[in-house]
Amino acid sequence: MRKEDKGVIIGQLAETVKQYGHFYLVDTTAMDAAKTSELRRKCFKAGIKLVVVKNSLLHKALMSMEDVDFSPLFNSLKGTTSVMFSEVANAPAKLLKEYKEDIPALKAAYAEEGFYVGADQLDALCNIKSKNEVIADIIALLQSPAKNVISALQSGGNTIHGVLNTLGERAE
Repeated sequence: MRKEDKGVIIGQLAETVKQYGHFYLVDTTAMDAAKTSELRRKCFKAGIKLVVVKNSLLHKALMSMEDVDFSPLFNSLKGTTSVMFSEVANAPAKLLKEYKEDIPALKAAYAEEGFYVGADQLDALCNIKSKNEVIADIIALLQSPAKNVISALQSGGNTIHGVLNTLGERAE
């Protein structure tokens, strides 16, 4: 491969890392063509971009990025490496969890600005809440007090005295 071609690939990998924000390094060595094709289909349905990379080129792409020090991931760049890029931090982990034989195996991940190295980190990655899940939790927490006020207003007979009595009973 020519030096110019390598430079283009390194630039594309760096841009993809910036675009998605979350990525998983996965070992797909033991997968045959049929299983790899199935994994690609599942990734596509889940909005995950799966790319097989050359370790040295990914290493250079990560080194070229100045915002984050990706050095905790460098020891994982051995053997066959596929990268799962995702906008949702826990989506690749949930997809990998479906595979029972640990194939494909998690090598490392960068999710929610944190590093997860080793296959034993898969459960921790599954438990990361996505942005939409956090927003839903916050909305539910914000709605709870409003629902209490509304129910107090409705149960109080729409009079100030009734509302105050209802709120006073709930405070006790």
